[in-house]
Amino acid sequence: MTATHYEQQYLDLLRDVWERGDERRDRTGVGTRSLFGPTMRFDLSDDRVPLLTTKRVAWKTAAREMLWFLSGSTNIRGLVEQGVHIWTDWPLDAYNRASGETLDRDAFEARILADDAFAARWGELGPVYGKQWVDWPVYEPVGDGLYRKAERGIDQIAALVTSLRTNPTSRRHIFTGWNVAELDAMALPPCHMTYQYHVSGGKLSGMLWQRSCDLGLGFAFNAFSAALLVRMLAQQCDLEPGELVWSCGDAHVYLNHAHLVAEQLAREPRGEPRLTIARRPDSIFDYAIGDFAVTGYDPHAHIAAPVAV
Repeated sequence: MTATHYEQQYLDLLRDVWERGDERRDRTGVGTRSLFGPTMRFDLSDDRVPLLTTKRVAWKTAAREMLWFLSGSTNIRGLVEQGVHIWTDWPLDAYNRASGETLDRDAFEARILADDAFAARWGELGPVYGKQWVDWPVYEPVGDGLYRKAERGIDQIAALVTSLRTNPTSRRHIFTGWNVAELDAMALPPCHMTYQYHVSGGKLSGMLWQRSCDLGLGFAFNAFSAALLVRMLAQQCDLEPGELVWSCGDAHVYLNHAHLVAEQLAREPRGEPRLTIARRPDSIFDYAIGDFAVTGYDPHAHIAAPVAV
């Protein structure tokens, strides 16, 4: 009996949401079909990685984004310099609305790269993922009931690595980007918001909980990135990778992604890609894109679909 391909659970969920999902209005005005509370599990042993094969996924872009998160940066300039465009739509939309201009993405990114002041003003996303991950703000008393923001916040990632190394059976191996006090200052509140880790039998498993997931576009990056982070943490903590548990609140498909759903569901998953890491750097923050390689990846063609901003 042939084992079910790891991607089939995703395709089943995609079909289920599209056929049975509650049709809803959303903040983008596009509309979605949505189901609440799905969970999937992916085996990460033997270098396995949950990389979708029914369409080509730009996994290097996802890896570059993860490294950008870990750097704590909140400005798109560092991404644009690497040819990564996945965060540009939000500041571009904000700029065009504020200025009355109608710059396209290429023109906007050219200004981001050429003009330091423009990049500082319009490339900034607010205190999104990386800021919360490695520099969660804390406040210190200055007397008379007054507080000031400390120069350096809490590095949740560094604390997580220390916790995994020194207290592996803890139930507190968690980090999150959901800082309630700063949500309104973010270009987009965190969708992949809370990560938890579990050590058993010398293996590290990770659980990602998303409050919201765009199954057509976002999931492919979210799952690969979460698996990559498990692998990086496991290497840093002398553990073997276990599994990735992906769980979501609002799992949805945008109404203008009908063509994507039809095309992807018509395709059969194929192959089983492997993710390898070429070296073990000194810390979780010292990986580079050249450290990662994916082999055995033979996906179907990319499927273009619009991003809802």
